[in-house]
Amino acid sequence: MKPVRVGVWGVGVWGEKHARIFAAAPEAQLAGVYDRDAARARTIAAQHGTRAFESPEALLAASEAVSIAVPTVGHRAALEQAAAAGVHALVEKPLASTLAEADAMLEAARRAGTVLQVGHVERFNPALAAVRSAIGRVKFVEAHRLALFQPRSLDIDVVFDLMIHDLDIVLEAIGSLPTLVSAVGVAVLSENEDIANARLEFADGCVANLTASRVSQERLRRIRFFQDSAYLSIDLFERKCDYLSLDRSLMRSPAVHPLQLAAAIRKHAVTVVDGEPLTLELTAFVRSLRHEGEGAASARAGRDALAVAEAVRAGMKQRARQWSIPQSAVS
Repeated sequence: MKPVRVGVWGVGVWGEKHARIFAAAPEAQLAGVYDRDAARARTIAAQHGTRAFESPEALLAASEAVSIAVPTVGHRAALEQAAAAGVHALVEKPLASTLAEADAMLEAARRAGTVLQVGHVERFNPALAAVRSAIGRVKFVEAHRLALFQPRSLDIDVVFDLMIHDLDIVLEAIGSLPTLVSAVGVAVLSENEDIANARLEFADGCVANLTASRVSQERLRRIRFFQDSAYLSIDLFERKCDYLSLDRSLMRSPAVHPLQLAAAIRKHAVTVVDGEPLTLELTAFVRSLRHEGEGAASARAGRDALAVAEAVRAGMKQRARQWSIPQSAVS
């Protein structure tokens, strides 16, 4: 089967990675790149042996599919233009700036009959993939995503920038949207919230507690799942995990002394297959266009993560309004 001709729209820090991966993937042919910064586009094109187009229209005309890696505020316009040209698209997370924009994007792709997928790259983290089949009836989830400050993506808050990764992981694991969301956030070095904590409650009783910071002094990306008979701790940064299960039949035995109950805890060896998540994701996207797999996160999954992110954002704003009330008024 012929390689899929893929263009990259937006070659900033992240888009350049897309160009590199598509240039090397046997399933893809890098058709070219486009960026508002023409000099940047020419530089990246030269690095990867491809063409820098002078307009999005020219890029789309040469492509069967496109990676959209422009700032979030430009996702809707880019996707609608790609769909109108009959070009499939993978849009970097978050899918859009607002839920209304996301709905418009899903409708545009539906009308055009084009594929729309979303770059929730942590789905392809090898550590998560290694234990995904062990995630079952989850009772509690705890996630921490801490990053050093970087002067990029400051047009969005830390929820849309970082926490949305964990929101997507949790929604995929639970299989439903939360029924209750509460949150708190603080702006530190930017005009938007740089630190946030969210509590999600689900209809089946599961609770997820998520913390994200982009002004931390350390890097940490860890998510833990507590289940009835299992505990999974996944280090997404180091790409390793712990998997403990509970032998309840041993616990029910009347002959077992309380001091021997620790024997009911079984530690499982977990093999994590190495791989770059972004390469795995973009390869899956291209393969799905060749009908060789499921692809990246679906447009619906991207919309769901965005919907919960908006609820978290609303919770933060509500908390901020409470803080703005003079203490004398609530005393």
